[in-house]
Amino acid sequence: MKLNKQDILKALKTITVPGEGENMVDSGAVTNVVTFADEVIVDITIKNPSLQAKKKTEVEILQTIHKEVYEKAKIKVNLKVDAPAAPSKNEIKGKPIPGIQNIIAVASGKGGVGKSTVTANLAVTLAKMGFKVGILDADIYGPSIPIMFDVANERPLSVNVDGKSKMKPIENYGVKVLSIGFFTSPDQAVIWRGPMASKALNQMIFDAAWGELDFLLLDLPPGTGDIHLSIMQALPITGAVVVSTPQNVALADAKKGVAMFQQESINVPVLGIIENMAYFTPAELPENKYYIFGKEGAKNLAEDLEVPFLGEVPLVQSIREAGDVGRPAAMQTATPTEEAFEALTRNVVQQVVDRNENLPATEAIKITTMAGCSAVNKK
Repeated sequence: MKLNKQDILKALKTITVPGEGENMVDSGAVTNVVTFADEVIVDITIKNPSLQAKKKTEVEILQTIHKEVYEKAKIKVNLKVDAPAAPSKNEIKGKPIPGIQNIIAVASGKGGVGKSTVTANLAVTLAKMGFKVGILDADIYGPSIPIMFDVANERPLSVNVDGKSKMKPIENYGVKVLSIGFFTSPDQAVIWRGPMASKALNQMIFDAAWGELDFLLLDLPPGTGDIHLSIMQALPITGAVVVSTPQNVALADAKKGVAMFQQESINVPVLGIIENMAYFTPAELPENKYYIFGKEGAKNLAEDLEVPFLGEVPLVQSIREAGDVGRPAAMQTATPTEEAFEALTRNVVQQVVDRNENLPATEAIKITTMAGCSAVNKK
């Protein structure tokens, strides 16, 4: 019997490609059909690389042609697999959040290095530069951002967005703020296990009316624990900034913080390291520098780890006082403090621009194994 190519194609149209909705002819999976007397050759390319999919495709072609065209046909199937390219090392998995352009995690391996102070001053400096900025205070157990923005007694209102009730962030100095501190009394300790803390964070992230933001800064808790993993699974982190003081004890933990973000299963770009309390300058001797905690420790660490050094912030009494009274020190015009924060903020913005030009679009990570919680060694 002489087989007809059109009969073969008609029969193949009854078969669906594994993992796809269309039949194998209309989808373009069948790339060629050649007939000669009672022989037929079918060239087909599928995207599913599994052995089961390949075997299923081949068997269905044989059975369908035998049943629909000619039961004694001699059939040869040339099957190729065109699987999607594996994600590059710098790709981060997940989906971006509409309205929020860049999400920056501000972290520290150690508590007490001024991470929240740096976050607050970065935010107000970005706002002064004309960016739309928000802060999510993710330090569930020690929220301090409400105090630093003089909004500790405020409570977020409920607003209707597209038929859904959302929390409206508190705004001050041009920065939108959400914190667990808005929902607890000042003398109340938050005694929650990890899952409950993660649930609270998810509500502040996804049940909030953030609107359009150029930057959402995440003030992370110290360390490298459950909250960090939950945040990085829930949010598409553009990059991370690590804050440290120059002393060796803080640098050892900052190194672990960088290692966490660089771990293969997490792989969040590290935008750089900020050295806080870099030197002490007395108000009466503004030209003098006293390196109380060591000199250029974070700068040297950045060079060792091959990540950018974003800048240094001096140990100035007014920075502490400004945070305590709820008016970030970067708002003090024409001062060395303002200049320091403006310099490092410009560096952060430049690193974000470079990151977005050179790496894939921001998405949220997926940690599917305990590898996301394992110890890692970084140089």
